[in-house]
Amino acid sequence: MQSVKKKIILVIFFFIIFGGGFWIGKTSVVCEVCPPQDVDFSLFWQTLEKLEEKYVKPGTLNTQEMIYGAISGMVKSLEDPYTVFFSPDETKKFLEDVSGRFEGVGMEIGIRKEKLQVIAPLEGTPAQEAGLRAGDIIVKVEDTRTIDITIEEAVSLIRGPKGTEVTLSVLRNDWDSSKEFKIKRAVIEIPSLKWEIKEENIAYINLYHFSEKADSDFSKAALQILNSPAEKIILDLRNNPGGYLEISQDIAGWFLEKGNVVVVEDFRNSEEDILYKAEGNAKLSSYPIIVLINQGSASAAEILAAALRDNRGVKLVGETSFGKGCVQELVSLRDNSSLKVTVANWLTPERKQISEEGLEPDIRVEITEEDYAQDRDPQLEKAIEIIRGME
Repeated sequence: MQSVKKKIILVIFFFIIFGGGFWIGKTSVVCEVCPPQDVDFSLFWQTLEKLEEKYVKPGTLNTQEMIYGAISGMVKSLEDPYTVFFSPDETKKFLEDVSGRFEGVGMEIGIRKEKLQVIAPLEGTPAQEAGLRAGDIIVKVEDTRTIDITIEEAVSLIRGPKGTEVTLSVLRNDWDSSKEFKIKRAVIEIPSLKWEIKEENIAYINLYHFSEKADSDFSKAALQILNSPAEKIILDLRNNPGGYLEISQDIAGWFLEKGNVVVVEDFRNSEEDILYKAEGNAKLSSYPIIVLINQGSASAAEILAAALRDNRGVKLVGETSFGKGCVQELVSLRDNSSLKVTVANWLTPERKQISEEGLEPDIRVEITEEDYAQDRDPQLEKAIEIIRGME
């Protein structure tokens, strides 16, 4: 991956971690000894000393791992699931994950209301084929309960070499008890999108995620749409867990006039917010459009949906989106450890918070168990019904 300076929206593609958004490769100089003046660290050193002096199995003590654990605990006390300390090995895995090819089950996970949740199973992956859905709560991974687990700890438990299996205990809204899903891991390579013509003049674009490849793939699709009989567009962002901010901004540039605000970056202690604006050719800006969202629509998907709604009054159809809109910075520490720390929030062009709240659909349509069983899609059907009457 080329982008040591790219901002990306944290998405844990299972085991690509995209999602609220972060910067990779910003190196910070860490002083040798620079404790806050009003903090007494003697308790820490005294505890370490007493463990080394009294612990019943002295041969099992690994002082460096204990220090890593202490740092992890300090960071975890912030109760921000996206601010995380990585040891050198964890840093290496993290950077491999965001490179775009990984081995696992193929889903994004997140923590919402203190529960480990499936944000979205990714298209064509073992997670999707096993029947996992956006909104499923993962109660256990193998024999490990997920109460108080971090995202990174969950990722470490669920990921693994292709061909191996992992068992997840999952709870769904309308279930009385959890059910087990045994999933075989595989090499995950995610398609970026597909599109087709529906009802002779409706271009239906299913955008799976905002990967680096999605920009060129969307450009090709847009040119094909411009040369097709399509007169209207349905943009499906359901189960799209996000990706690169720049890709979301570039795709927005096909639908919005140049200079329209796509998203606002709200930093702490900043006098002025940073505005990201559409910079594209706006060649699809005259097309009537409907956007589909659900609880698996997160981060970059929410940014694009909100930008179209706030700038063009585009209707959102489906269910409330996930609500992931925070910006992380990956800070390099000594010995190749790192700290992924939340530094800002994303706001919609109308300056509404995305994190935790998500986007409310203009037309709410639920998909029932019966719909799934009968392979029906009432959300798409409603979008087609609405767009038929649009000019």
